[in-house]
Amino acid sequence: MAVSTPAQARARFRAGLRTPTAGWCPGHTQANLVVVPRDLAYDMLLFAQRNPKPCPVLDVSDPGATSTPLFPGDLRTDLPAYRVYVDGEAAGDVAEVTEHWRDDLVAFLIGCSFTFEDALVAAGVPVRHVEQDRNVPMYRTDRPCRPAGSLAGPLVVSMRPVPAELVPTAVRVTARYPAVHGAPVHVGDPAALGIADLERSDYGDPVEVRAGELPVFWACGVTPQAAVAASRPPLAITHAPGHMAITDGRDADLHV
Repeated sequence: MAVSTPAQARARFRAGLRTPTAGWCPGHTQANLVVVPRDLAYDMLLFAQRNPKPCPVLDVSDPGATSTPLFPGDLRTDLPAYRVYVDGEAAGDVAEVTEHWRDDLVAFLIGCSFTFEDALVAAGVPVRHVEQDRNVPMYRTDRPCRPAGSLAGPLVVSMRPVPAELVPTAVRVTARYPAVHGAPVHVGDPAALGIADLERSDYGDPVEVRAGELPVFWACGVTPQAAVAASRPPLAITHAPGHMAITDGRDADLHV
């Protein structure tokens, strides 16, 4: 079955397909998912407001709702993989979360850097994890986010190798997408972010950094997962890193 629309992609995932979503449904906005109980929802919203670079909020559900206007599918089943956290510990990645869903859960859809990857390619900037059919590499940094209520944790970044002469282009292109992390937070030495080894990503898959390329780091929407792990709420549900919510939104609408 060919997939050209978000609805078709969501149907494939609902039927059991599990795959990273980089490159899926070009032109349509992908989003990170984090779901918390209503009594933690204000803290999550405040955490996002205080840390807009890694946590740009695109949509928020009503308590117990299983869809939003941006994501008209079923939030419990229509992502390719989910991660369930119990007391801050990842209890495992699962294909759907219907059995964990409660009437008090609030879902946040947070901007994803996959959204600007088509624009990078159009500008001549390679996207290595798509070329290699891998999940994007993501790393926890030593930069703390600004805490909010019961939530605190480190900044998480995604990394894409970029030829040195194209770094200004990558910065210019992605800066036009502030709702999906915008311009990079760092270019060059990973140690400046507390990353010891690019071959050991905390989430996703490492990719090759070739001669003449620089590692370029963008704030990442997995940051709330790091906050959940550090802050240990009794329950949280997220996407499995790299396995995003494909929304009905259009990338072009996020370009400024």
